[in-house]
Amino acid sequence: MIFVISVAVGAGVLVGLSRQLNGRLALSTNAMESSFWNHIVGLVFVSIAALAIGGMFEGAPMEAPWWAYLGGPIGFLFIAAGSWAINRIGAAQTAMLIIAGQMISSVLLDAAMGVDGNLCARALGVTLILGGMWVTRAAKVKS
Repeated sequence: MIFVISVAVGAGVLVGLSRQLNGRLALSTNAMESSFWNHIVGLVFVSIAALAIGGMFEGAPMEAPWWAYLGGPIGFLFIAAGSWAINRIGAAQTAMLIIAGQMISSVLLDAAMGVDGNLCARALGVTLILGGMWVTRAAKVKS
């Protein structure tokens, strides 16, 4: 279990680093172009990794429903929006807002799909994230 937790935390670190790097690239280009380069470089990287490790084109993509492919356009919007926001409000605020959005949508999706769990505890978790964001934003404004 510790390994899985470490991988998840490591993925979170990489998301933060990726946002920061894409935000820096957006300063030299713009949010749309930085998203374009992010995806092109990512495509090259995943192609090389898949060819080296294996696993490329072993599935049955035609069996997936059409809406399963919406992750691509949503990922593009996520990267472009993050690249745009990070240069305006900073890495910490952008990350907190992204996490808040992820938590809100996750709680709503879990509730809509009837996933077992304590809805009140999940709602409290989202409230704490939003409260933390508000506290750090209020402290920044007073400084």
